[in-house]
Amino acid sequence: MRTIPPALKEHLNGDATTVCHAWRVVRRDGTVLGFTEHDHDLTIDGTTYLAATGFSATATEEAAGMPAATSQVAGGFSSDVITEEDLEAGRYDGARVEVLLVNWAKPEQHILLKVQEIGDVTRDATSFQAELRSFASRLAEPQGRIYGRRCDATLGDQRCGLKLNDPGYRFEATVVSIPDSGRLFLSCPEEIADGLLRLGLLTFVDGANAGLRADIETNAAKGGLVEIVLWLPLHRPPAAGDRVLLTVGCDKSFSTCRGRFSNHLNFRGFPHMPGADFAYTYADGESVHDGSALFK
Repeated sequence: MRTIPPALKEHLNGDATTVCHAWRVVRRDGTVLGFTEHDHDLTIDGTTYLAATGFSATATEEAAGMPAATSQVAGGFSSDVITEEDLEAGRYDGARVEVLLVNWAKPEQHILLKVQEIGDVTRDATSFQAELRSFASRLAEPQGRIYGRRCDATLGDQRCGLKLNDPGYRFEATVVSIPDSGRLFLSCPEEIADGLLRLGLLTFVDGANAGLRADIETNAAKGGLVEIVLWLPLHRPPAAGDRVLLTVGCDKSFSTCRGRFSNHLNFRGFPHMPGADFAYTYADGESVHDGSALFK
């Protein structure tokens, strides 16, 4: 049960109220932003809630029990706060949103209504609309494991157990040139074998893309530099001199887990699982049936 602060409760029981909504957004990179539908900026607990973005809320769907509640907020692009490039680059994906009811005449009178996260975002030339999902929506996500020959762990996570900070798994590099939005040439003090970064990760350490991650399709040495080809083009090209962190890739196969990482004891797939065609096979007198794996 939600407890309303006495001062705010007294104000709400009055004949006229001066309340508005405010949103505190915490992005996954740690950036904290505040927005309000009021016509002036508000400061609450050290966070400034900006009115210039034109934030406004649409209808909210609520239901008793476990069904996930959803709502939407709409706003305009601001060169200082919310940009189309940031939305397109996914900086707001999965961000935590705290929804507050505030007495704008006395901002110290406020209450936290709900905590949600940003879901689907749509935008046009001048504005955007973001879906706010309750955390109960996570219960609708598929759970459990998929039985397959390839590993279903994420490289370096708890189930994988690999320490990516060990030498040879991560490399610091500097951007030298950007022929196009999906290809970069980097300078790296360490030698990187061709293909080692395939299916790996590129993380920008500084520059306009600081904190952003991009999936690597492949890498190759060219003219003393490291050529990186990305799966998807960058929405904002980096500048020469920007620092990046390169993480090796894994194709989730047992042979790579054993040969490249010596981590086969933690392999989370089923490399000896037969394929669909196994159902059509039959025992014959020439096969060896000693209980060993049929697929090696």
